[in-house]
Amino acid sequence: MMKLEAIIQPSRFESVKDALREIGVEGMTVIEVRGHGRQKGHTEVYRGREYTVDLLPKIKIEMILPDKIVQSVVDTILRTAKTGKIGDGKIFLSRIDDAIRIRNDERGESAL
Repeated sequence: MMKLEAIIQPSRFESVKDALREIGVEGMTVIEVRGHGRQKGHTEVYRGREYTVDLLPKIKIEMILPDKIVQSVVDTILRTAKTGKIGDGKIFLSRIDDAIRIRNDERGESAL
């Protein structure tokens, strides 16, 4: 099993979610986060004053996936989240040793 964490643009979330649903992904955790990578934010003018916005809004998607679908999920996120501009986001993959469903003590991939 793998844990996938994807940080994407908020504007791309609905298309990513719909594309993941189409390939059969059933569960995900979605978190609204703020951060920056290389783009380091930007400046905005509000009521005549200039402000630096250095933590930009992003969406973090977390999923635990069976090994057999990890690559198709990664490919789907890459295809649907990419705009070609700086700040498109990142995908992180980590190995998961076990998963346990609290309701009935199921373990492993069957707990997903």
